[in-house]
Amino acid sequence: MLKDAKIYVAGHRGLVGSALVRALQARSYRNLILLTRQQLDLTDQQAVERFFSEQRPEFVFLAAAKVGGILANSTFPADFIRNNLQVQTNVIDAAYRHGVKKLLFLGSSCIYPRLAPQPIKEEYLLTGPLETTNEAYAIAKIAGIKMCQAYRRQYGFNAISLMPTNLYGPGDNFDLTSSHVLPALIRKFHDGKVQGASEVVVWGTGKPRREFLHVDDLADAALFLMEQYDSEEIINVGSGTDISIAELAEMVANVVGFKGKIVFDHSKPDGTPRKLLDVSKLYGLGWRPKIPLEAGIAATYRWFLENQALVRS
Repeated sequence: MLKDAKIYVAGHRGLVGSALVRALQARSYRNLILLTRQQLDLTDQQAVERFFSEQRPEFVFLAAAKVGGILANSTFPADFIRNNLQVQTNVIDAAYRHGVKKLLFLGSSCIYPRLAPQPIKEEYLLTGPLETTNEAYAIAKIAGIKMCQAYRRQYGFNAISLMPTNLYGPGDNFDLTSSHVLPALIRKFHDGKVQGASEVVVWGTGKPRREFLHVDDLADAALFLMEQYDSEEIINVGSGTDISIAELAEMVANVVGFKGKIVFDHSKPDGTPRKLLDVSKLYGLGWRPKIPLEAGIAATYRWFLENQALVRS
């Protein structure tokens, strides 16, 4: 990508999209197309068609998606599958037909089977049943991957698909009804600290293990792969290490400064027992993450404290 290349970041206000914009701007890319949902509704096929016809971006980072944690996915499965299928279909098809040079599609580690062998290799896709709590979202993301592959095979469209692990960082969603586990823990322990609570309740048993990657590391990997990777095969992006939810809760509580008791509510779902990505393919290309988990959590908490007026309730 030349520095003056016309680059469209779909979903630039979200956790991943905003990190991509930071990374692009830090590298002096100056011709970015950034549109809000009010300016361009990606579920509207005619609007997307009109945008690509008029703007003709050369490169596309498809980071727009409806995302959420276990509660949101379980409560609104129709919204998750419909909205994500609409966005992906509209953007990928219009990008191909209007001459985009390369498109980067962001999937999710939840595309893999619930009980996939660990660490999860890219070839484990579609080898077993999905986690039921986020099945609708996962199926939409799998469809996006397969669409990118199909357009490459049939039309020669240069589309690549990244599978990020659990992400966190500035711009995250801290709403307890729809957030993922790490921002939810930051919010819970912060509220507990402010309220002087004697305990904070965490969903599940604390036993599941999860891998986390700071979103600025993900953005760095995305730009690296946009330059260095041109295969239809999906590629995992992660830290290569995982931590139990119980250990994570302790770490977040320490960072936030919550001194009370951590209680696990065993009546709430755990989700997938373990989800650690095999990142040997990515590491073999020469990329490594730079932000350690505890330092990343501390930076994210600082951002939370400094931006509480912007943080979703």
